[in-house]
Amino acid sequence: MSDDDYSATVLGSHWFSGPPQPPQTDVAPDRVEGSVLRFGPGVTAAMAPPFPVPVPAGPVRPRRRRAYGLRRYALAAVVLIGVLCYLGWQRYGPAVAVRDVSVGTDPQGPACDSTADVVAVVTTDGRPGTITYRWVRSDGTRSEDLTERVTRGQREARLHLLWTFQGRGSYAARAQVELLEPVRRTAAVEFTYRCSP
Repeated sequence: MSDDDYSATVLGSHWFSGPPQPPQTDVAPDRVEGSVLRFGPGVTAAMAPPFPVPVPAGPVRPRRRRAYGLRRYALAAVVLIGVLCYLGWQRYGPAVAVRDVSVGTDPQGPACDSTADVVAVVTTDGRPGTITYRWVRSDGTRSEDLTERVTRGQREARLHLLWTFQGRGSYAARAQVELLEPVRRTAAVEFTYRCSP
């Protein structure tokens, strides 16, 4: 080849254009990540994404609190049921039974301008309960309904009536106790108030 055949233009064109390229085909992108498009088989899953990708969390199993809650309140429920049963037994269980009732006072009667202590003695079977009663006096007065609470093992209840007398003369007095509950019974005592002029 002679020096005249050398062409710088051809040489330059060869270096700039590079090796021949295979024909291009239209390939759809694998995925779009932000503004970057990735094409072809060269994209692998091992490549780190350019920004954080949220990973969906797996299903969260709820804690087994229901069984724990039941166990926690079981003792309180048992105690509450026990208290309710006890109160129900006290209210609706076997009531105190009255065996006998008697009334007494000082047979000499009260002195001038003094008070007579009239006592009703109620004998029970020793079971707990409430005795409802009232006093009736011969002067026409009647007390309101009164109650006396007896405890377990208490076999006697003493009910007091304080009757005050004043003035000169004498008065034949009678005091009666009326039991209303748990049974209806009556008992009375008579005495005389004397105050000489």
